[in-house]
Amino acid sequence: MPETPVALLHGVGLDSTMWEPVRDALKRDSVAIDLPGHGMQPALTQPATLAELAADVLARLPEKSHLVGFSLGALIAQYIARFHPERVETLTCVSSVCRRTEAESKAVLARLASAEQDFQATVEASIDRWYTGTSVPGAVVEATRRTLAANDVGSFVHAYRVFATGDAVIGRELGNISVPTLAITGELDPGSTPEMTRRLAEAIPGAQSLVVPGARHMLPVQDADVLAGAINDFIQESEGERA
Repeated sequence: MPETPVALLHGVGLDSTMWEPVRDALKRDSVAIDLPGHGMQPALTQPATLAELAADVLARLPEKSHLVGFSLGALIAQYIARFHPERVETLTCVSSVCRRTEAESKAVLARLASAEQDFQATVEASIDRWYTGTSVPGAVVEATRRTLAANDVGSFVHAYRVFATGDAVIGRELGNISVPTLAITGELDPGSTPEMTRRLAEAIPGAQSLVVPGARHMLPVQDADVLAGAINDFIQESEGERA
């Protein structure tokens, strides 16, 4: 019987190529999916919902997978795990927001408004928030900048609005997620904070949480080996419990 693959969902403004370092370090087959409006997928031309993005992704996923989502991808992964658990072997939420406070919601809505008014400034602010103070090579940072800058601005705004509001949609459903779940983020992530990861693990029955020391938001890039090791260990542990 073939092993269940790992399916990887990226964050807003990025594409499936961000997962290449993690895929190299995973111990099993993997597939990285471009989210709607990203990568090789058509641009989003009108407002979208978290449910609509999840349905689009679900149609392109393997029949069953160890589902790993990063940032916006984590919200989509949570939605799929909640409403289509038969398609998910395990769920790993990387750098995920969770049940934002009023202040956290205001902050992300301000970033959304900024993206609508000055997209280039949003690109540079994201690069600064994600990479400043890290040892990620400049060429890698520049590659991220190019990917962000290449976005269709309207499509990015539609996707970012889902990111800004989607945690309120899935937040009330987290207690109904039944698949084995790992929530992991970087110690220094200013947006998807360790506190949010703890909230997520407390909200999903039986979920585990892990905070990676010294890491910022781009955990899959900054510490790909650490993240892949955590995913590998989590999958092996969950398989052992089912054996």
